[in-house]
Amino acid sequence: MRRWLAGIALGAAVTLTLAGCTRPAGTDGDLVDDWAPMAAPTVFTPEPQTCHAQPQEVGYLGAYRPVDCAQPHRAETLHVGTLSDAGGAGPPADGSAPMRTAYADCDRRVRAALGADWRTGRIGLSVLFPSPTAWTGGARWFRCDVHETQGLDVPVPVRRTASLTGALSGPSPLRHGCFNATISDDEVVEMTAVGCRNGHRAEFVGLWQAPDTSFQAFADNPERTHRACRSAVAEFAKVPDDGNLQFRVGTIFYHPAPQEWRNGNRGVQCFLWSSDRLLNRSLKGAGTRALPVN
Repeated sequence: MRRWLAGIALGAAVTLTLAGCTRPAGTDGDLVDDWAPMAAPTVFTPEPQTCHAQPQEVGYLGAYRPVDCAQPHRAETLHVGTLSDAGGAGPPADGSAPMRTAYADCDRRVRAALGADWRTGRIGLSVLFPSPTAWTGGARWFRCDVHETQGLDVPVPVRRTASLTGALSGPSPLRHGCFNATISDDEVVEMTAVGCRNGHRAEFVGLWQAPDTSFQAFADNPERTHRACRSAVAEFAKVPDDGNLQFRVGTIFYHPAPQEWRNGNRGVQCFLWSSDRLLNRSLKGAGTRALPVN
């Protein structure tokens, strides 16, 4: 229709010219160059520092309904980044180079926003990409979403009414502390959080950044992880990191799931383990008197 109307207008202009009529003042005879150019199509990008009623696995536009973080919610977007050089027919797959790039950026940004490493507390991290349709349309963003979890063994998102920004910047009920461990056949079945003044046998001491190997290579060498966690215990409790350390205290570790490992998560959570006696205080900075050689 628009092309047809332009043709009629152009034909009229030619007829007037042939009849010897002049153009009206203020016109140049070129109708097309006075049209405003059409705006370039825009791609939807989500906003950071927004909260969501439920966690998502894919950033579908139809499910994007952010809520005020003071209202009940179970997920929060702390950062939105862009994969400028990512190609492919669809969003990045687990373990791919673009996924690892996005995960590394989210890890760094989330740690800065929380005030400490998210793995030191009851916080989970998710990386979301656009839907396949949006990706085909040119969307290249990724969302760094976090959520509070019920516990080490129950990563179910908890409903909150406050932002997680700065949640680990100081003393916080979200920080991992002391635990009672349920052991069966030398395997940890469950870690139940308790106050450190209550009787307990385990305590979180820190993180070990495992080397960038395959998950199978990591799983096949648990003793290396225990040695690394003993070093974390030594730093935490202020005891010598020597051959006697294994006779002072045991260790428990929690490692990333295989999918997280493929995406670049190498943060292993280390815990001290007192097999011979109950503890009724934190062993942070306690020294050799609190952890004698047995």
